Amino acid sequence: MPGLALVRRPALPAARHLPNLRLTGLGGSLFCGFVMLTLGFLVALLFGEVQTVYGVLFLPVCVLTALWVREGDLLTAPVIVPIAFALGLLPMVDDGGSGGWLMGMVTGLATQAGWLYGGTLVAGAIVLGRRMRMIRVINRRAAAARSRLRA
Repeated sequence: MPGLALVRRPALPAARHLPNLRLTGLGGSLFCGFVMLTLGFLVALLFGEVQTVYGVLFLPVCVLTALWVREGDLLTAPVIVPIAFALGLLPMVDDGGSGGWLMGMVTGLATQAGWLYGGTLVAGAIVLGRRMRMIRVINRRAAAARSRLRA
């Protein structure tokens, strides 16, 4: 068609579409806790007490929390995610009084331990990779500074 020019844009990887958030340790805790509590309410409302759906939804929250925590607070992400998992279980436990609530929490944590450990392991692996990359960058900068001082 005359007058119509197609503009080609370079293809961007899918990771470029994620926001470049950098949350503090407290911000990461609030983010993860709020999202898991919201997911707990949604799963309880839509699926009843099917906790497998909750466990599957826990994994992306672990990944996002580990990716979005700032470098100074990296080691808080593997600590945050199990606490947020337990917080999100609250809406799905039985309301049989305090004893029923406690037994529901213990049962939920015991039966969903695979998802809990898996999500914590994923967050820990991402944090470990980010930490190793950060240390490599620091070492390269220090080596470059030492070589400039020698010259």
